Amino acid sequence: MAGDGTIGKACDVLEQVAAFERPVRFGELLERSEFPKATLYRFLQSLTNQGMLHYEPERQTYSPGMRLVRLAHSAWTHSSLAPIARPFLDALSAETGETVHLAQLDSGQVLYVDKRNAQRPIEMYSEAGKVGPAYCTGVGKAMMAYLDEAQLEKTISQQSFHRFTDKTLASEKALRADLVKIRSRGYAVDDEEHEPGIICIACPILTNGGRMLGALSVTGSTGRMDFEQLQSWVPRVRRVAEQIGTEAQAWRFPEGQQNRMQAT
Repeated sequence: MAGDGTIGKACDVLEQVAAFERPVRFGELLERSEFPKATLYRFLQSLTNQGMLHYEPERQTYSPGMRLVRLAHSAWTHSSLAPIARPFLDALSAETGETVHLAQLDSGQVLYVDKRNAQRPIEMYSEAGKVGPAYCTGVGKAMMAYLDEAQLEKTISQQSFHRFTDKTLASEKALRADLVKIRSRGYAVDDEEHEPGIICIACPILTNGGRMLGALSVTGSTGRMDFEQLQSWVPRVRRVAEQIGTEAQAWRFPEGQQNRMQAT
């Protein structure tokens, strides 16, 4: 996890604090840190002084600071598809009654940027703000299928190919074969590849010029539907993905910015 220089190391400490998802004591951070005690303490002090971390003296704990929260909110607003896609997700969720996901790629992984729960919610891994694997999720494969060769090579190199279920495509060869099919038919499926009982269809969100911005999916449970039922929504999901892509291109994603996003 080591970053580039002092800034990279400070970012590693921020990520470590955030990963606990609760206020954390110095000793807990030190147990997992690659830095010596004095170095870790110095970074924590500097980040606290800059408002990036908050220190609670009574409990002696660290947590993300308000300055970091404000920066994160600004980044989310300006680089995420979520604000653009919100009305489209609302409409698709109301129409299908099933779980709807909006995702983008982040360092080769899936970042869920928004989610609408089903009318009868089902328990699953995904939540807005969570990161998941790209090689075995519908949204992940839908996005990977539309990367150029250089971006795809880099993204594949970032996959773990852990086998979550008996149906997980746990090799580069299997993934590449599936990506060819996805590009041919224009949508991806997750047939219980990430979680048992969870199935989904996903379409890429592209600009008019074919640049990949993200992906949209409708997810269901094998307990109440089969793939034939779920796939009946493909034309509608594809249409909504096209609408989001057109809106995003016109509003928030000029060419230069998108190139920087895909390079991460």
